[in-house]
Amino acid sequence: MTHYTSSKQQEEEVDLSSNAFNQNPYPVFSKLRENDPVYRTVMADGQYAWIVTRYEDAVSVLKDNRFIKDPTNLITDEEKRTDRKAEKGVFMNTMLFSDLPDHKRLRGLVQKAFTPRMIEGLRGRIEEITNDLLDGIQQEGKMEIINDFAFPLPIIVICEMLGVPSEDRNQFRSWSNTLVEANNNPEQIQNVQQDLEAFIGYIHQLITKRRKDPQRDLISSLIRAEEEGDQLTEPELYGVVSLLIIAGHETTVNLIGNGILALLEHPDQMEKLKQQPNMMKTAVEEFLRYNGPVEFSTNRWAGETLDFKGKTIPKGELVLVALDSADRDPDQFKDPNVLDVTRQQNRHLAFGKGIHFCLGAPLARLEGGIAFNTLLRRMPDLRLNTDPESLQWRPGMLMRGLKELPVAF
Repeated sequence: MTHYTSSKQQEEEVDLSSNAFNQNPYPVFSKLRENDPVYRTVMADGQYAWIVTRYEDAVSVLKDNRFIKDPTNLITDEEKRTDRKAEKGVFMNTMLFSDLPDHKRLRGLVQKAFTPRMIEGLRGRIEEITNDLLDGIQQEGKMEIINDFAFPLPIIVICEMLGVPSEDRNQFRSWSNTLVEANNNPEQIQNVQQDLEAFIGYIHQLITKRRKDPQRDLISSLIRAEEEGDQLTEPELYGVVSLLIIAGHETTVNLIGNGILALLEHPDQMEKLKQQPNMMKTAVEEFLRYNGPVEFSTNRWAGETLDFKGKTIPKGELVLVALDSADRDPDQFKDPNVLDVTRQQNRHLAFGKGIHFCLGAPLARLEGGIAFNTLLRRMPDLRLNTDPESLQWRPGMLMRGLKELPVAF
């Protein structure tokens, strides 16, 4: 039996593009988990999408290769040759939007730079950057966490890893905001093309420069892989570099911003961390679970018509995993709406699951832990410097992060 939509009442209650949902999606997620955990809706651009909200169902989708990442795998080779629309954009030439075997090849070229051991080697430099940023602010007595701290820290780190001039970081942020916030958000689509072209133009100049003058950085390593052939095509080179620049900072920006807000809203938990900084490891995992930096997984499509949890999902329809919903599922987490920096059983999905598990997870965890520890040590009386009701969240259905977070100390 085919089940598509839920009751009319339920449909009216769920508007994933509303400002109310953007500000606080958790009541809606709770309702969907209870009443219609695999929920079919019409997106703002008119396409149907299935929203998966329960933890176990989310894990099933993330690990099931029938839900494909590369939409061109939905059509025949002949259609790919004759249909201009089947050409992949720059981000589609990345591991994020590839299926096996391409995914394994693309990920293998990059993952050596992101092993826990390699990332741990960056600890000293990340601590130095963190303290430099706070040195410039300490005497002010106030700052805006996102612009002054949460954004510059990870973008400086990823720029240094890649060999990108860090003075260009504000330009990256502008491009990145446009590209991320346009995800399943038609209101932002008109801004995308111009910024995308400018971003790709910048990457082109960067790669051209590194071809002539290789350095000991990740871009030079990727160019060598591309020039050796059969490992990385030129479109894939552009795609991987673009993905690393954007994904290399976006998650950490939101982890830091959302985590600081969670502590400001829960002073008892902040006090625990100040008294016992050795609890930071579990605290970071709890920040990732409680109000995770990635609200929805990136797009998947049903590679075939399939039955899933009592619903029939037609081939080619969009499937989105609500990661932040899964991480508040009471069937998986005790007291899921409570922030507990000592939580032990915490198998959250903030970094995904399966073959597409976030490559940058060790880096985000390290940056987040250093950021929180340093901030609480140097600015122990940290407090919100605005009305909590005035805080605004970024639009779009991918990242969950604040536009600004003013604090005083």
